Amino acid sequence: MTKPTWLVTGGAGFIGGNFVLRQIARGRARIVNLDALTYAGNLDTLAAVLDHPDHVFVQGSIGDRDKVLSLLRAYRPTAIINFAAESHVDRSIDSPAPFIQTNVVGTFELLEAARRYFRDLPETERQRFRFLHVSTDEVYGSLGPTGKFTEESPYRPNSPYSASKAASDHLVRAYHHTYGLPTLTTNCSNNYGPYQFPEKLIPLMILNAIEGKPLPVYGTGQNVRDWLYVEDHCRAIERVLEAGRPGEVYNIGGGSEKTNLEVVQTLCRLLDELLPHSPYRPHAQLIAFVADRPGHDLRYAIDASKIHRELQWSPAETFETGIRKTVRWYLENQDWCRRVTDGSYRRERLGVLA
Repeated sequence: MTKPTWLVTGGAGFIGGNFVLRQIARGRARIVNLDALTYAGNLDTLAAVLDHPDHVFVQGSIGDRDKVLSLLRAYRPTAIINFAAESHVDRSIDSPAPFIQTNVVGTFELLEAARRYFRDLPETERQRFRFLHVSTDEVYGSLGPTGKFTEESPYRPNSPYSASKAASDHLVRAYHHTYGLPTLTTNCSNNYGPYQFPEKLIPLMILNAIEGKPLPVYGTGQNVRDWLYVEDHCRAIERVLEAGRPGEVYNIGGGSEKTNLEVVQTLCRLLDELLPHSPYRPHAQLIAFVADRPGHDLRYAIDASKIHRELQWSPAETFETGIRKTVRWYLENQDWCRRVTDGSYRRERLGVLA
């Protein structure tokens, strides 16, 4: 049987890059990979597959409707998987405009291209086609000490980033109900793993600790996140693409709630073990509490029972197994880390209001 072709947007970023690498390794799909190669998108992530016959890389933006439509008509994919997004809360506090442009306007342009492409497909191909939009649990706002987000939770975004993602989610829903576009939306908890740009908590702490730099923890470090290993997230997206019902939303969580302080302390213990000759041991001495960021949500937690019940997905990694794999990867791939931070980001503090 001929392999399906999928258009993956944002496939040189963290989650999208892991997804692309996994699909090429599985050999079950041909990937047309559209990425704008902004600061967080990097071809180094895709080095192993850039010359693979099942991988076609195209530099471009989801906001370029004509380019997207030409790719759709040229390659005739059976699915679009939209990872493309500005995704860092602190960066959205400093400069919200790119988040609106990419996450809202860009998603609208992508949907318009998809709608035109879908409209012209023969009926048999229309039945197979899917538009899968990858989103975040941050659209739901903040939880108290108990409870979890479900697919029915109201949207209450508290940062420019989460507001922009909420808007994109609503657009995807509207295109399903208005135009019949067979959309799927996934809202995931905090991802971690290989190839994550080091402005995010886990890679930032690992790289700072290796160099003996302070490990900045916001407030008292008691903000809680549900941590999801990126490979598990990719597996979940595969299942939603294979068997999800058009128009539905699926929450994807790792079932691993940790405070930020617990995460950093775990990283320090692993680095103490894996770097026995480091002059900075114990690495916990590098922890430095800093002023909290504006609008910092207290707690996120995902109820992933729907995807488990309907699609038989559950995470394969615990936080303990996933975080050990992650630390080892960053220790073994410091050249990648250096190359991707050769640009404007130097691990400085972001998200501080002027």
